[in-house]
Amino acid sequence: MQIKYENIILRDMIETDIEDYVRWFTAEREWEKWDAPWEKEDTDEETERKEWTKYYESVKNSPDDAYRWKFEILWNGKHIGWVCSYCIDENYEWVGKAEEGQIVHRAVGIDICESDSWGNGIGTNALRAFMDYCLDSGACELYTQTWSGNVRMLRCAEKLGFTECNRCIGEREVNGRKYDGLTLKFKKQV
Repeated sequence: MQIKYENIILRDMIETDIEDYVRWFTAEREWEKWDAPWEKEDTDEETERKEWTKYYESVKNSPDDAYRWKFEILWNGKHIGWVCSYCIDENYEWVGKAEEGQIVHRAVGIDICESDSWGNGIGTNALRAFMDYCLDSGACELYTQTWSGNVRMLRCAEKLGFTECNRCIGEREVNGRKYDGLTLKFKKQV
């Protein structure tokens, strides 16, 4: 499956993307300073290659009409990152698997791992395209989560119409400094 929007393409993962993930998670990790840097873990090429190959095998034959929780981002023909969605509960906590009857909300996120692609509006376009996909798939509202030090993500969310709905003061520590954990909400206009 593929979605074209302005200057980007969102598409399903292909096998050659595996080596990009290996590089992004082992050698070129600058992007991790912005995406939950408090979760940073050391890893190696072999482990990453096995994990991403396993993931690719699990999604490579997805039918076109199946909901995608993740797409790869292409800009100028280059694989630069991904957009994804995940579930959070009514307390804005990540939910791996929802229990029967549990209320969950769909959150969206983006990672652009190629630093030469930063600051060009690519992230805004990619997240907008993914939001449209999620909304067209039945979502009425979407959430995104970040931290108060991630100014690029906050600008992107503001441009897309997200508004803050939850702030956890001093919840995140990055380089010895405290930052707020933020959840923002987008409501579909009817």
